[in-house]
Amino acid sequence: MADKIRKGILLILGLLWLLPVYLMLANAAKTNDQYGVVSVWQAVGASGLFENVSQAWTRGRISEGIASTALYSVVAPALAVLIGAATGFAIVALRLKHGFFWFVVIFSATVFPLQMLLMPLFIGYVETGLYDTRTGMILVYTVISVPFAAFVMRNFFTGVAYQVFEAAVMDGASTWRIFWRIYLPMSTSALVAIFILQATLIWNDLLLGLTLTQSSETRPVMTALSALQTTYGGSTMPTVLAGGLIVSIPTVLLFLLTQRAFTRGLALGQF
Repeated sequence: MADKIRKGILLILGLLWLLPVYLMLANAAKTNDQYGVVSVWQAVGASGLFENVSQAWTRGRISEGIASTALYSVVAPALAVLIGAATGFAIVALRLKHGFFWFVVIFSATVFPLQMLLMPLFIGYVETGLYDTRTGMILVYTVISVPFAAFVMRNFFTGVAYQVFEAAVMDGASTWRIFWRIYLPMSTSALVAIFILQATLIWNDLLLGLTLTQSSETRPVMTALSALQTTYGGSTMPTVLAGGLIVSIPTVLLFLLTQRAFTRGLALGQF
């Protein structure tokens, strides 16, 4: 009986979670004449879906935004997980002097809301020539991803017996070799989980994209999507919803393709 109740609750929660997806699909498929006339809850087929997707892809320059965001979402998390792993390795395995203090310093970057940093960040980017550049976006996304990566990897390496490091040293392995050949391979699941979470965070970012980019070649996809709704964008709501549908597909596919490694990493990384 309890199992049936549990399944019923999960089914209801699943339907509630899918409800916004249904509303997006139902209204993205409507033509401009149908939207606002037909109820938002009523599906009218897929008559306007392909046209709306095409409009969002071309008018909103979603394709350029996806290309830029794909670059940011791959390079920045990859750099962050390597830096975070190196930080955790130095604190736990190498027993860095005042290691916990340095860990607190790194993780304290998450204490202040990002909105507090936008003005000095904008001024600094303009003065250093990083404003509206892909290099600048990769840099800022890497920096905001490192604290979380260091937090998880420190927790993970704490669970690794220190005798592993001592045995490798006794065998004559260098510190660099121990890190690359022993510690990194055994933490693959945790690294994958961090990468997925940070890649999703970067993909869905709007605030930094609005603040630090301007050109269509550099701005992230969420910024391009938001531009569809402005006065200059001039797109109707079905077109905007179709654009939202396009930009949500990559993250959904990412979780579906890596869910096993992600689940394993959540458990091993001790989030």
